[in-house]
Amino acid sequence: MLVRLILGLLMTVVGLAVAGKRVAFLYRLIKAGQPDTKRSDDLGARVFAQVREVFGQRKLLKWSVPGLAHFFTFWGFVILASVYLEAYGALFDERFAIPWIGHWAVLGFLQDFIAVMVAVSLGVFTVIRIRQAPARKDRASRFFGSHTGGAWLILAMIFNVVWTMFLYRGASSASGNFPYDSGAYVSLGVGNLLEPLGHSATEVLETVGLLLHIGVMLVFLSIVLYSKHLHIFVAPINVSAKRLPDALGPLLPMESAGKPIDFEDPGEDDTFGRGKIGDFTWKGMLDFSTCTECGRCQSQCPAWNTGKPLSPKLLIMSLRDNMFEEAPYILSGKEHEDARPLVGTEADNGVIDPDVLWSCTTCGACVEQCPVDIEHVDHIVDMRRYQVMIESAFPTELGGLFKNLETKGNPWGQNNSERLAWTKDLGFDVPVFDGELAEDVEYVYWVGCAGAFDDQARKTVRATAELLHIAGVKYVVLGKEESCTGDPARRAGNEFLFQMMAQQTAETLNAVFEGREPRLRKIVTTCPHCLNTLGREYPDLDGHYEVVHHTQLLNRLVRGGRLTPVKTVEDGPKVTYHDPCYLGRHNKVYTPPRELVGATGATLEEMPRHADRALCCGAGGARMWMEEQIGKRINLERVDEAIATDAETIVTGCPFCRVMLTDGLVQRQSEQKAENVDVRDVAQLLLERVKAPEAAPKP
Repeated sequence: MLVRLILGLLMTVVGLAVAGKRVAFLYRLIKAGQPDTKRSDDLGARVFAQVREVFGQRKLLKWSVPGLAHFFTFWGFVILASVYLEAYGALFDERFAIPWIGHWAVLGFLQDFIAVMVAVSLGVFTVIRIRQAPARKDRASRFFGSHTGGAWLILAMIFNVVWTMFLYRGASSASGNFPYDSGAYVSLGVGNLLEPLGHSATEVLETVGLLLHIGVMLVFLSIVLYSKHLHIFVAPINVSAKRLPDALGPLLPMESAGKPIDFEDPGEDDTFGRGKIGDFTWKGMLDFSTCTECGRCQSQCPAWNTGKPLSPKLLIMSLRDNMFEEAPYILSGKEHEDARPLVGTEADNGVIDPDVLWSCTTCGACVEQCPVDIEHVDHIVDMRRYQVMIESAFPTELGGLFKNLETKGNPWGQNNSERLAWTKDLGFDVPVFDGELAEDVEYVYWVGCAGAFDDQARKTVRATAELLHIAGVKYVVLGKEESCTGDPARRAGNEFLFQMMAQQTAETLNAVFEGREPRLRKIVTTCPHCLNTLGREYPDLDGHYEVVHHTQLLNRLVRGGRLTPVKTVEDGPKVTYHDPCYLGRHNKVYTPPRELVGATGATLEEMPRHADRALCCGAGGARMWMEEQIGKRINLERVDEAIATDAETIVTGCPFCRVMLTDGLVQRQSEQKAENVDVRDVAQLLLERVKAPEAAPKP
């Protein structure tokens, strides 16, 4: 007993010393990041996120088989902590049992059951790793670029935890020291197998098993702290510190040293975006440390899936590696004169290649799928902000976009006098704001730049206006008073231009709604980007409005009986619905468009990737105004998925998506494919049914 006590305590002291040194280093490094003061508000929501995401494994369970395997492995770590409590107790007293519950058969059963399920899960992980091996699937593997050798080591160490546990507990049972008479069926079974060896032999095996079990845990601890599996400890912290919008929501406003930047009078020392690794906040550094290299983000990324260099996983891994490279300088506060540029080509030895940075569509698929709540899009946009505002290094096409926004107030560079051109020949008068908002006006109809200037989008706003007219909804449009919300500028990294445009638009809307409380300041728009910017980002600029998407409002009108789609005997055309990223993942609007499709009598055929896993059209993140030079065009990939459903019509609810899908479809039709397929907005589909003739009498 004395020998195993001394050996057990000596191993523990050495193991904890090694681990403690690493923990102290990681704590100082992450704490050295820039301040971020908004990560401790709303404690109740953060506790709930911890319960749901960490203990409930919600995101992991979206992928059922690997999710269940990880669920059991996670709970294995939690429940088997009680076994280690028993093991350390046995160093001092060979018959030790946890006070009050230590002889409870249910606990013994739970310990053995979860250990068995962990072993089964290891088999599942092994099969997944073999089937998904990068050597077999190359870029199609979500583990492409991950440290696969380290993953196999971790699986081996978990297996070592399981078998040493059963060796120790089985020998303890055979020696008569085991605290459970029933319940722990595997341990008791192993004890029965070992009992013929004799008491002296089983006592030796118990000591060997106990020291091996403790030793494996201590070695495992150090391996975890020095590897990508650091997430075992930091993921719960990262989840608790995550942003808490409903859905992905808005981008964070720019801050420097933890304080918002005053763009009218910025400080001399203000940092605009992230130009070096030390510019990231402590939450950013925690993100980099938390990445598990699981590749779920990579598997969902539209850029990666179409042959582009951007992998959200590899981007975070590169930032993590650079963080550790620069750690001595970050911790000492000294400038590293020969530091690698954060964004730069391979020739410049850059950490992140410009093609990687500018391939992002900000669709949010990576953030949606990340099981440890890494905020990839925020970091990408922050790096873009530095490139645009400090380095003036951005794709040439964005120069034209910025100029159009600044001089014309819209990305298309059209004159504002054309903002009401879509209203011509509608057959009814579209009410235009005349300087005073009448009391009976319920909505300001925000047409948006696309709706005003793009021919395809005009069809959507015309259909929506006609449906609102039929339903008797009181609304006004602002016409020439409208200007771009600034969304393209912000996603492209030009925060200064966004602030200028957003302040102007917020002032206009506040003047329009003057005298109305925020809940009565209602806006309806056909553009998800306007929806997100006006509704989710303008509150930071004192613009508080109730903003709804046209599919949400039209669905309410149908459900309320104010719009009645007429279903004819020819009902049932097959359609497929494309989820716009800024409507779906960014704002969780999935059901209303689908309910409207159903109300028209059409048959909805979902694409394999839909709802929160929908593939982006390729237009977000200001990519609408940039050429795709690398790989397959994202809109072609999405159109190919739509064509594969054999649908007659591709419907969507976003003007950008409509442009991209239409362009992709035109290209495919030039190749004699899907020649009878068209692209329409949900509002157009509904209008055709609302205006349809009465159903033919039944025979």
